[in-house]
Amino acid sequence: MKIWMHGHITERGEAKLSVLDHGLLYGDGVFEGIRAWNGRVFRLDDHLQRLSYGARALHLSLPMTITEFKEVVQSTVDAHGGAETYIRLLVTRGSGPLGIDTSRCTEAQVVCIADELRIFPKERKLSGIDLCTASRRRPGPDVLDPRVKSLNYLNNVMARIEANRAGADSALMLNAQGMIAETDVANIFVVQDGILHTPPTTDGSLDGITRRTVREIAEHLGVETRVRSLTPIDLYAAEDAFLSGTGAGIVRIRSLDGQPVGRGEPTQLLADLMEHYRQAVLSG
Repeated sequence: MKIWMHGHITERGEAKLSVLDHGLLYGDGVFEGIRAWNGRVFRLDDHLQRLSYGARALHLSLPMTITEFKEVVQSTVDAHGGAETYIRLLVTRGSGPLGIDTSRCTEAQVVCIADELRIFPKERKLSGIDLCTASRRRPGPDVLDPRVKSLNYLNNVMARIEANRAGADSALMLNAQGMIAETDVANIFVVQDGILHTPPTTDGSLDGITRRTVREIAEHLGVETRVRSLTPIDLYAAEDAFLSGTGAGIVRIRSLDGQPVGRGEPTQLLADLMEHYRQAVLSG
């Protein structure tokens, strides 16, 4: 693991952030999860664009230019080395007095972490993972727009705790209307009649970079993608279903709440999407 902060790269045990930082005290900040293969950072421009508009939504002034952010990310990746790297880029509000008032916070802080991450075992990507439906609902855009990747991930954390207690790998999260938002760590797709379907961001899903990549690959393969509201029954009726996320990659879903999803075997479409995604990330 290598960590960039305060202008230089340091080791895990030496990285320090003020206990009065509003990112720690209140989850006040934004982040991006990014991947690099063989030192090549995948879709960094897209990640930094999302970081930028997320910060604007929180009235958080970024302390660096986009070019400077790119240099920070690449230098941290280079220092870490390795064939496959997960990058966590954070921008916090900075230190300030106790209390939620941000007007007296100091300059925003940037932290970039490069390390290894494997959310699900590699052998489960195609064989499939098991989901349970979380009891806690995803807040709507009237609470916080789901396109903002804020540091407050407690909603997701509590959903994963439910999944762990249920013996599942991950949790399916619904919005207040009972529509599928996403899982606790990734976007979701279902395959019906050879067509890909994925929930809209207005139902509580992140505008995922991997989600975007999957849609682009599908278009290249001549596969139609529809963005529409989904409910759990769409998973039970699906020919296939899978997650997509920077940390997770593309991972097949084999069950929801103990009931099988799909036809028992991954479809050729999913296998094709996985292979083209692998080629895309390796090429940078």
